[in-house]
Amino acid sequence: MIEYLPLILFGAIFLLILFGYPVAFTLGGISVVVGLLVFDMDFFYLLSLRVYGTMQNFVLLAVPLFIFMGIMLEKSGIAERLLHTMSMLFGNIRGGLAIAVVVVGAMLAASTGIVGATVVTMGLISLPTMLKNGYGPRISTGVIASSGTLGQIIPPSVVLVLLGSVLNVSVGDLFLGAVLPGFCLVIIYLLYIIVYGQIYPGRVPKVSKEQLSEFRSKGFTMEVVKSFVFPLILILIVLGSIFAGIASPTEAAGVGAFGAMILAIASKKFDLSMLKDVMKETTMLTSMVFMILVGATAFSLVFRGLEGDKFLLNLIQSANMDATTFLIVVMIIVFISGFFIDFIEIVFIIVPVVAPIFVSLGVDLVWIGILLAVNLQTSFLTPPFGFALFYLKGVAPPEVKTRHIYQGIVPFVIIQLLFLILLIVFPGLVNLVG
Repeated sequence: MIEYLPLILFGAIFLLILFGYPVAFTLGGISVVVGLLVFDMDFFYLLSLRVYGTMQNFVLLAVPLFIFMGIMLEKSGIAERLLHTMSMLFGNIRGGLAIAVVVVGAMLAASTGIVGATVVTMGLISLPTMLKNGYGPRISTGVIASSGTLGQIIPPSVVLVLLGSVLNVSVGDLFLGAVLPGFCLVIIYLLYIIVYGQIYPGRVPKVSKEQLSEFRSKGFTMEVVKSFVFPLILILIVLGSIFAGIASPTEAAGVGAFGAMILAIASKKFDLSMLKDVMKETTMLTSMVFMILVGATAFSLVFRGLEGDKFLLNLIQSANMDATTFLIVVMIIVFISGFFIDFIEIVFIIVPVVAPIFVSLGVDLVWIGILLAVNLQTSFLTPPFGFALFYLKGVAPPEVKTRHIYQGIVPFVIIQLLFLILLIVFPGLVNLVG
C-alpha cells in the first residue's frame, strides 16, 4: 500500500482542486499533513529549506516585473490605441480587422504576457467594431480569444519563466526556443483568416472607406508612430537584451517595467491613482502565483520523499514505454487537465512529477518546455473552464452568446494541436533560432 501512496496523494489533490478548494492551500495543506505522518517533524525543516531556496531564486523576480509591465500598458490605454491603429492600417484587406487583432495580440503578448488583460482589452475595443463591420460572431470571438492567448508562448512569457524554474532550465534558452514557434503560430493564424475570408467573404468584410478616410484625416503617420513604433521599441529592447546576453530575463523584465511607465507618462495617462491600481493588481497576481509555488514546493518534496518519481519511472520501464510514447501520454494528460484546472496548477502539479522522468529518458528539457507552453495555451480556450472564454464573455455585447464563443475557438484549438504535433515531429523548430 505504501508504494501507491504518491499516486493517492496526487489523486487526492487533483480531485479536491476539481471540487473547487483553493489550489495553494490544497497543495500545501495535504502535502504537509502527509509529510508529518510519514516523515515526522523533520519534514518541516526540509520544507523550510525548500521554500527558502525558492525565495532565493533570482529568476522568479521576473514574474512580478512582467506582470507590472503588462498591467501598466493596459491601464495606460497604450494597448487600446495600438489595436485601433492597426485595425485601420489593415482596413483595406479582406479580414483586415481580424488580421489586426492577431498582429496586436502578438505584440501585446511580446510586451505583456498577461492573457486576461489582452483578451479583455481586445474584446472591449475590437469585438463591437468587428460586429459593426459585418463580421460573424464566431470568427470574431475565435480570433480575439486565440490571439489573446499568444502571451503563453511568445516571450517574454510568465509561463516560460515558471516552466524554466520548475524544469530547472535557463529561462533565456526557453525564450530563445519559443521565438520561432510563436512566430509560426501567428503566421498560421493569419493564413487561416485569409483562407476563411476567401471561403466566406460575407463574414469577414473590409473596413468601410468612410472610417478609413476619417482616421487618415487625423494625422495617420504620427498616430502609427506613437501607437506602433514606441511599443515595438520596448519589445525589442526587452527581448533583444536577453537574446544578446546583455541582460538576464529578470534584469530585462525590470527594464520592461520601467519602459512601460515611461510610455504611460509619454501618453499623459500616468498618475498616482493609476500607479496604485497597477501595483495593487500586480501584488494580487504575484501573491497568487507564489502561494501556489510554496504549496507546490511542499507537494514536490513529499512526492519525491515517497519515491513517487521512482515509482513512475519503474512503471514506465515495466510498460516498455519509450521517450516518445511517454511524451505523447504526458501531452494528452496536460491537454485534458487544461479543461478543468488552471495552467499555473498544471505547471506546479504535473510538470515536477514528469520532469525527472524526462531527464532519465535523456529528453531535451528546453524542447519539453516549449511543447508544454503550446499545450498549456489551449487550456485558456477549452471549455468548460477556459479563462479566455470567461474574460471574453464578460465584455461581449448581449447578442454574442456563449455558444458563439465556444464554436469560434474550435478551429483555433485544432490549429494549436496540429502545431503541437508539428513541433513534436520536427523538434528542430524549437532550437533553430538558437
